[in-house]
Amino acid sequence: MISLDAIDIPSQVRIALEEDLGSGDRTAALIPVDANSRVKVITREDAVICGVAWFEEVFRQLDEGIVIDWCCRDGDRVTADSLVCELRGNTRALLSGERSALNYLQVLSGTATLAARYADAVSGTGVRILDTRKTLPGLRLQQKYAVTCGGCHNHRIGLFDAILIKENHIKAAGSVAAAVIKALAMAPDIEVEVEVESLVELEEALSAGAKRVLLDNFSLDQLREAVNRVNGAARLEASGGVNLQTIRAIAETGVDDISVGALTKDVVALDLSMQFIDE
Repeated sequence: MISLDAIDIPSQVRIALEEDLGSGDRTAALIPVDANSRVKVITREDAVICGVAWFEEVFRQLDEGIVIDWCCRDGDRVTADSLVCELRGNTRALLSGERSALNYLQVLSGTATLAARYADAVSGTGVRILDTRKTLPGLRLQQKYAVTCGGCHNHRIGLFDAILIKENHIKAAGSVAAAVIKALAMAPDIEVEVEVESLVELEEALSAGAKRVLLDNFSLDQLREAVNRVNGAARLEASGGVNLQTIRAIAETGVDDISVGALTKDVVALDLSMQFIDE
């Protein structure tokens, strides 16, 4: 599971600010350099909040004197029109940081909110909902962290921390068994998972020693049959055709995990608004 300690937030925010500010905020220069203001951030919809650390880091890098008072933290569920936080400090810095800070809070809260909907959909089944590598470019760790804030779980982070043998790997290796045997021998200390597309391939994977199998686009009946055949000998993950309308039925087949690319791929940014407060 991704934790904030594993993420270089200052470097990520520095890149975001360089992208947005470039040589300087020309519009904010209209404001007196010593002006101070109070602003508030509100959510226009029900949500799970995520991205507090990135939001704070934006303003820390612009002006360490800005004070942020939070009404919620990462993982908290909020209702529409709720106050998320209030900020006070240098007006120019508040204006210059507004978009970058909100971008993080909106995208990561959107990811966490969608993850929470999927987690709620399988509540009580014991199934883990897993993310995938279908993340927005440059936001891999941020979105995977957001997934955990929404109550779901992380699959592998990238190509380096686990082996997932998929269809093209199998074709290149010659067979399911050949790929599994080689992977287990090559990396005995790394988790190995193999994707199969039929019950026949499932049996081949199990015979080769696979302890984690991804069942790709199996029907509900096929998933139930796979669970019965495996009988706990390997961890089973369902994938393909998963959405909020189908996921409960998939979970009730008895599989251990369900991977959902939509958690990070189809995210819709949360509707947030930053408003100046009249003194």
